[in-house]
Amino acid sequence: MTTLSARSPWLIAIGLCLGPAVSNGLARFAYGLVLPAMKQDLGWTYTQAGWINTANAIGYLVGALLALGVIRTLGPQRLFIGGIVLTAFALVASGLTRDFWLLSLCRILAGIGGAPALIAGSAMVSSLFKGDAARNSMAIAVYFGGGGIGMLLTGVSIPFILERWGSSSWPVTWLLLGSLGVIAILPAVLAAKAVAFSSQSHGGASHVPLPVRSMLPALLSYFLFAVGYIVYLTFVVAWMRNAGASTLLVAATWGLLGAAVTVSPFAWRRRLTLATGGGALALACAATGIGTMLPLIIPGGIGLLLSAAIFGGSFFIGPASVTAFSRKNLPQAQWGHSVALFTTVFAVGQTLGPVAAGSLADATKSLASGLLAAGLTLLAAGAIAGLQGELRPGAE
Repeated sequence: MTTLSARSPWLIAIGLCLGPAVSNGLARFAYGLVLPAMKQDLGWTYTQAGWINTANAIGYLVGALLALGVIRTLGPQRLFIGGIVLTAFALVASGLTRDFWLLSLCRILAGIGGAPALIAGSAMVSSLFKGDAARNSMAIAVYFGGGGIGMLLTGVSIPFILERWGSSSWPVTWLLLGSLGVIAILPAVLAAKAVAFSSQSHGGASHVPLPVRSMLPALLSYFLFAVGYIVYLTFVVAWMRNAGASTLLVAATWGLLGAAVTVSPFAWRRRLTLATGGGALALACAATGIGTMLPLIIPGGIGLLLSAAIFGGSFFIGPASVTAFSRKNLPQAQWGHSVALFTTVFAVGQTLGPVAAGSLADATKSLASGLLAAGLTLLAAGAIAGLQGELRPGAE
């Protein structure tokens, strides 16, 4: 390791966590806060509003496939740096147009940058504590908890901007998101350059195919997890606005989501450390599903805040759990490849959730039906993840 990483692996983990903060907290999830204003100002249907996040998921899928193909040759540092830079500038560009298809293109580009940044960063953070399972699991969870930083920042700013200047001010929010992304580039890049990652691109292990057949329960579960969780983050604020929620309640709910993501590593540290199969993923899916349906079960502010705490405290543990699963069951040369495969499956699921839920909402005239379907999908994902066992040596 370099001198910096040898002295401050936790500082590096914090720097790397700006990757998920930008790629997820700002580029993917913050759209849920801006969606009601864009829908009103631009006259969109829910299907169109859902498509804009599906466009981001399509870009995420393209980025994941690119990462899957080149991570062994380019290395995680280059992928991480290129990804976070592209994502940040795609966010800025989103505030410079009102055209539906140009906005779609911006969302696609943000996804193309976001996936490699997330994949490469998770592979690098997994290498910080190679001989310490407890600290390694904590570092992985801290990394993915970075998404909460972005959510917290957007939750305490965007709702009040839109309230103060109205729905037509939504371009300002994208420029704000882009500015935050640009600010995050320097510390994230410094952290990435301080990691000595052994990709072993020419070693034997890197050419051994992944045991995909033995990983099928986890892969299917992660696909369904992606279908379900993104519906909540896309439409919950729109559902709240339709129900007459105040700007303060929207800000409190989204801010609590972000805060819960940030502290979730401490709640899940032991489970991530002990789990070798699909147990951690199963619990994360089930908790996320419960959080998704809580606003429908317990009406009002209390239900929403409980939902935010449970959902926020569990949904980022899904990515953390598959990263930990890859690290515990595969050689280091395959970590990046495995995470890229999981992310590709995840990206496919994400493309389906928003537009399907939006179409369902247009058909039923209610967003509640989409949230209910998403919650049930997440519970099914949890049941399937429970079937995933530890990988045996030589598994296929």
